[in-house]
This record gives sequence, C-alpha cells and structure tokens, in this order.
Amino acid sequence: MLSRASVFALAAIATIGNAIPWSKGMSNVHYKIPESMMRIKAQDDSCIYPEGFDISGFILWAPASNNTNSPLIEFTYSDVSTGISTECMYNTSSVNVGPEGLTPRYACDNQIVEFIWDADDSHLTIVEKAYQQQHPIIPATQNDDTSPSSEDRDPNNGVSVTFFASLERMARLVDIAYCVGTTGISKPFSCASRCKDFPTLTLTKTWNTGILLSDSCGYIAVDHGDAAAGAEPAIIVAFRGTYSITNTIVDLSTIPQEYVPYPAPDDGDGDEKKPSKCTNCTAHMGFLASWRNAREVVLPALKEARERHPSYPVHLVGHSLGGAVAALAALELRLSLGWEDVRVTTFGEPRIGNKELVRYLDEAFGLTDEKKDGVAGREDLDYRRVTHVNDPVPLLPLTEWGFRSHAGEVYISKTDLPPDLEDLRICEGDRDPKCSNGEEDGEDGEGGWLSEFLKRLMVRGFPTRLKLWQLLFAHRDYFWRLGLCVPGGDPADWGRGRYNMSLEQPFGSTPKDL
Repeated sequence: MLSRASVFALAAIATIGNAIPWSKGMSNVHYKIPESMMRIKAQDDSCIYPEGFDISGFILWAPASNNTNSPLIEFTYSDVSTGISTECMYNTSSVNVGPEGLTPRYACDNQIVEFIWDADDSHLTIVEKAYQQQHPIIPATQNDDTSPSSEDRDPNNGVSVTFFASLERMARLVDIAYCVGTTGISKPFSCASRCKDFPTLTLTKTWNTGILLSDSCGYIAVDHGDAAAGAEPAIIVAFRGTYSITNTIVDLSTIPQEYVPYPAPDDGDGDEKKPSKCTNCTAHMGFLASWRNAREVVLPALKEARERHPSYPVHLVGHSLGGAVAALAALELRLSLGWEDVRVTTFGEPRIGNKELVRYLDEAFGLTDEKKDGVAGREDLDYRRVTHVNDPVPLLPLTEWGFRSHAGEVYISKTDLPPDLEDLRICEGDRDPKCSNGEEDGEDGEGGWLSEFLKRLMVRGFPTRLKLWQLLFAHRDYFWRLGLCVPGGDPADWGRGRYNMSLEQPFGSTPKDL
C-alpha cells in the first residue's frame, strides 16, 4: 500500500479549466469540469473528484504596453463538493511549482489548488489535486503489517487538527512582532508582514524599549475571534525575539539572579495581590530586566484592554528571547494580578531559571496535573512551550549552569518545513527524553551535543555535526520561518500555501472535506 507521502506525490491531477474573460472585479461564476474529466470520474471511484467550481472576485492588473512589469492576478477558487475555498494570486514574486519544461503554474493559498494563466488567450486553467479518500495533512489510517497498532503507537505523538491549527496561528502572530522596531505596525492592524491574515484584530499598542537583551519590544492587539480559523476572541500580547543566534548564545551565559515575584516590597501597584513566595528561585538576569522594562508599558495598556473586553482571555505569545519574557510576564499576570484566563504559547523559549523556579511555574499553570490524560486532556494546556529538533535555544542556559526547562513542551521532530500532525509530540513533564531534552545526555548536560557545540564554539570553532546556519534555521522554523518583516514573511515561505485543515476533525479521523 502506498504511504501517505506517496499518495500525495502520485495523486491524480485534474485539470478542470475553462476560459475566463479578461476582466476586473468579476462576480461569482460557476463552471463545470470538462467532459474528459467526467469520463475519468465515471471510470475511477478511488478518488474524490469535484462536481464543478466557482471563480469569484477575479481581478487583473495589466501593465501598459511600455511597462515591463508583470501583471497582477487575484481571484477566489471554491469547490463545494470537496469543501475547498482558497485565495489565489500571481505577482512578480510568485514561484513556478509546475514540472520543469512545462507551462508554469502557481500555487494558491491552499496548495492542493494550482493555476495556469495564459495572458495571450486570456485563459485561466485550474489544477486541483484529487486524493484517494484521504487528505494529505491528516495521518492516513494504514492497515498493512508495517503500520503500528493503536496499542503500539505512542499516545503522545500526533495532535489534533484544532491543536495544530492553534499553534500555527500563534506562530504567525508572533512573526508579526518582528515588524516592531523595523517597518512598524499601524492601526487598525497593518504591517509589511502577515497582518492581512488577521482581519479580526485591532492594534492596541506597540512597545520598543531598545535593542539590548535587557530591552523588549512587541505589540498588544484585540482579537475579536475568527470562527473560520477556530479562534475565539482574546487579547493578544506578542513578544519579539532576537535577530542573532550568536548573540543569543553569548547572552544566555549569564549569572542567575534571585527571582522575587511581583509585587516586590517596594511595588506600589494597588490592584495587585501578594503572590506566594518562590523559595530559592533564581532567574536569568537579562530576562528579568527585559520584563521589568516592558511591564511599565505593557501592564497599563493590557489592563485597559481587559477593562474594555472583560470576557476576553489574555494570550501571551513569544519567540526566542521573547518567549522567556512572556513566561515571566505570565507568572505576574496569573499570580500577582490573579488572572486565571491567561494562556501562553512560546516558540524556541530558552530556560528562564533554576529547578525551583521551574516547579513554581509548573504549579502556577497546572502543567504537572496528572488528570490531563488522553489527547483532549493533554492538549488542554494553559502553557504550550513549542520546541524544534536541533534548536539549541530551548536548552540554554545549560543545566550545568543551574538552569532547567519547565513542562508544557510540544516538540516538533521534523527538521524541515512544513511539519505535519504526527510530527508534533506533547511531552511528559520537564525532561521527556523523546523531546528536546533528549538532545542533552544526562541531567548535568555533560556529553550532550549542545554542551560539546558550545565548548567547541567558544574554544576551537564549529563542530562538524551542526553548522551555525543549521542552528539558525532550526531556531526560526516554527510552522513558518519566523523573524523577518516582509510581505509574505521570510522568502523561504514564498510560494507556500497556507496549511489546509478541517478544524472539526479530531486526530486520526477521516476528514469530511476531502
């Protein structure tokens, strides 16, 4: 039997095109598939074929005869029979995804759909891939002898579509934070990056306290909910990360500082309560300084947004060093302000402190609750710490320097983009050997590849096992390549369609829409 990946590669490709006139702002038009495809459909019932399709909102900008620029094409493709609806666009940055030597074709946001534009004849041809009753984003149910049985499969491997989609959405939201301090974010919610993906967001405030490790930048926005994306209303607080992994390595070799929960004895905020003491807790000095600089700006704006939208939970998201700052901010919001509806999602978060502080955070967010079993229970976490194979930052500072990782880890085991559902693992406890801590041999970190890398980096140069650029990409590749505020995100993502998932499908089930 073909594997899921093979089915994707060998999927029947149905060209279901018709001539569409040269037009602008064309209203919705319905088309039937060609007779040749109807005959194939009648003879082959192994794949799901569309009955017809709709093209709407077709816009074409044609340059003048003396203008050498390429045309701009936009339209929406909808296929009711297979449940696909996707935006399609062609411009100068579009990448040919078709076979070499054939007519160029371009992917829509949903990569199952591609199109060919013939400017000479003003023809648009739509290419939709047909699958054998199985959408490629969902792990296939295999019945051959090589497939693991439900008893053998690790229950922590693989996540539901809803959980996957939530993390992917938060990755795009934190990517937007890299616009702060560069090209900026403007109201209502506009930027040079992915802001157009979130029409339900309105910007509240941005902040930028500087470029040093002790500084911080990010934004606060109100998300009024996106039913199509399965996103409920929330107040978003996004913390930007660092641009340089080499600076990160140097910055993370720091002396720990005593952690004192806010409000400190000299803190005069009247609406805060005194949290429980964190006995013998130490935290990274730079992370503490970064949050202290940011809180003077973040807390007043966040409290005001919460007063206007008291039913909206607060979602903190951070990448890299921003993840560490989000962790310290979350502790204050939950323990000092008493906000129970605080959820945190971090990507590539470094270690923030010692084992006592880790235990303090685990208890604050219920990350060691043994009642959270099963897929639904394990995914119902208020803190998701997403890590990626070969990303060194979640293992920094080293355990031999007294730092530890906290629970709530979601581990992406696939090296390259894009990950799939089964590439994510919800890890157990603070040190799951099948997750990022498995890349560090022993509790003290001695003998681990990361320890060896750092020592050789500082003394003898780079080890051969992993080059610096590989570590850089591993630290940036979280569903998308994060960290560059340009249209469409990092150029590595150009030409990639959006993840296409039915949010109603639980893990391992057959999707309804394909």
